Amino acid sequence: MKEKINRWLSHLSFRTGVTVLLLCIPCYIISFAQMALPMSAAIKSVLWVVFFGLAKTFQYGGLTILGVDGWKRLKQFFRHKKEREGTPY
Repeated sequence: MKEKINRWLSHLSFRTGVTVLLLCIPCYIISFAQMALPMSAAIKSVLWVVFFGLAKTFQYGGLTILGVDGWKRLKQFFRHKKEREGTPY
């Protein structure tokens, strides 16, 4: 079963991996921002678990789709972007 999932994920594109990875950002924001809403502690806890779990799922799913080569490609993109902007890092 694990091999079947890995095979399926390996057929997904780099763009799909980046999109799934970016979906974790709003989930993290929602998981913590909902604490400011006037609700009971039980509802806040459930919402936090759901959205934090979704964020982690998107994060690890995106990294799995990207793989090592995709992660290197993404890091290289951001390094070159900083160099183009004149930042020495």
